[in-house]
Amino acid sequence: MGGGTNITDIQTILMNISKTLDAPIKSYIKDGTPSNLIEAIRQYPYAGGKRIRPSMILATCGAVGGKKEKAIPLAVAMEYIHNFTLIHDDLMDGDEKRRGMMTSHVKYGMQTAILAGDALFAKAFNIISQLDVPDAIMRKIMKIITTMVWDLARGQQMDINNEKRKSVTIDEYIETVRLKTGVMFAACTSSGAVIGGASNDVVEDVQEYAISLGIAFQMFDDVLGMIGDPARIGKSASNDIRRGKNTIIVCHALKNIKDPEDMEKFMSIFGKLNASEDEVTCVRKILEKTGSIDYAIEMAKKYTENAIKKLECLGPSEDKDFMIALAKFAMDRSA
Repeated sequence: MGGGTNITDIQTILMNISKTLDAPIKSYIKDGTPSNLIEAIRQYPYAGGKRIRPSMILATCGAVGGKKEKAIPLAVAMEYIHNFTLIHDDLMDGDEKRRGMMTSHVKYGMQTAILAGDALFAKAFNIISQLDVPDAIMRKIMKIITTMVWDLARGQQMDINNEKRKSVTIDEYIETVRLKTGVMFAACTSSGAVIGGASNDVVEDVQEYAISLGIAFQMFDDVLGMIGDPARIGKSASNDIRRGKNTIIVCHALKNIKDPEDMEKFMSIFGKLNASEDEVTCVRKILEKTGSIDYAIEMAKKYTENAIKKLECLGPSEDKDFMIALAKFAMDRSA
């Protein structure tokens, strides 16, 4: 392996990749009518962000010896699919802020937001259908992406179902996260490897790298969602408590709250949409007392280590260094 890539480097690299992708991302959404729909379609993908998923496609393609420029349309398509899921997730969760801006359904209305997400989804597959690859590679990529979308829907429904349950096991939580977050990361790395000409064994290893990374990423998101600074993470850190979201933190806490009074307080506040800030603070203190936030951080570290180990299948390269640093970055995002 080369000299390595540190966290500062990863942020710079992601910024540079994001800039590289800006023009391609904007090139596929032409001016048209109805203008309010076109504006809504453009809102999320044009807003920028870290563009981690398309970066994973390009890096994996490069790490297996492929030509990254051939993977750019695929990276754009995956970014569109990712933003399609964000639009629909925000609507289902009732979130009002995303990346510091109004969410699509708040700004444009529920009907237009749904249509904007659907349009991004359709455009993504239109782009994929035009990839400059042999038919056999196209079939593999289509199978990867369509399986991912199927699993994403299952994961989202499991997440919705879990919010209505009083108790979710850690294993159930991990399976939900694997489907809701991990499979998209895995589709990025595996499709990037396929378009880069990797063997089936390498495709499988980078897929497992991404699954572990996705689970770690979501676990640390849960931590940020509990104790993060709203000004930095772009949404209220109280949402998960008020919505009664069964994160890994909550799954652990419900098995480890020993004081009956703490349990009574927790259950009376958790899932209370109009909970006061004092009540939210009370729940946080209980979660700290049970060690549940620390447990979530340690579990995320474990999955990060598993992810990095799976990259032993790759030879030395700057792209491999980037993929290792990306796994570490999942645990080093600012709260």
